[in-house]
Amino acid sequence: MKRRILLATAAATLAACAGAPVVEHSKLSDAEYTDLSAALKRDFRARGQAKMDRLEPDAVQRACNLHADNPPESVAKPLEQAQLNTIKYPNGPLLGDWKSGSKIAESGRGMQWSEKPDSPGGGGCYNCHQLSPQQTSYGTLGPSLLAFGKTRGFGPDTQRYVYGKIYNAKAFNLCSQMPRFGHTGSLTEQQIKDLTAYLLDPTSPVNK
Repeated sequence: MKRRILLATAAATLAACAGAPVVEHSKLSDAEYTDLSAALKRDFRARGQAKMDRLEPDAVQRACNLHADNPPESVAKPLEQAQLNTIKYPNGPLLGDWKSGSKIAESGRGMQWSEKPDSPGGGGCYNCHQLSPQQTSYGTLGPSLLAFGKTRGFGPDTQRYVYGKIYNAKAFNLCSQMPRFGHTGSLTEQQIKDLTAYLLDPTSPVNK
């Protein structure tokens, strides 16, 4: 039995690497979703600032979970609009200090149970994106952001988009894997401005 499972897993992995179609998870029933949620709550223990409320999904997370990250447009669009309405843009400039943004992008700290609730967090952007030529290690879950400003432009519309995307990515793609840094309070307004500058300042290494 174990051999069959291992072979099936290997076959699925090879098919994915080869670009062959992979069967997606089907939509969960309400009963299945309830059972999975109950199992998660049964096995989770609150520690430090990681409280049990972290296990309570909001409407966005529930929709993505129920529909295997692909809800119908009739479900996704109203939720995306509601998320867009949560974004709080600064009254002044959207660009901060790209040097501070670089440090935030390379920091993976923040909101762990062992940390103090008021300790500054990081964006952990390197986990999913290539950001600058100087990086020696980075993830590929998200697209490369090399030369982002040079490619997309440095103007106010791009600045607003980048700030909003960092603040709440699910306003632009409901089931995006990107965290909602501003929406959850993971990063401050200034930190998001600094990250925006890291991507869009012409002197940032991202755009060299």
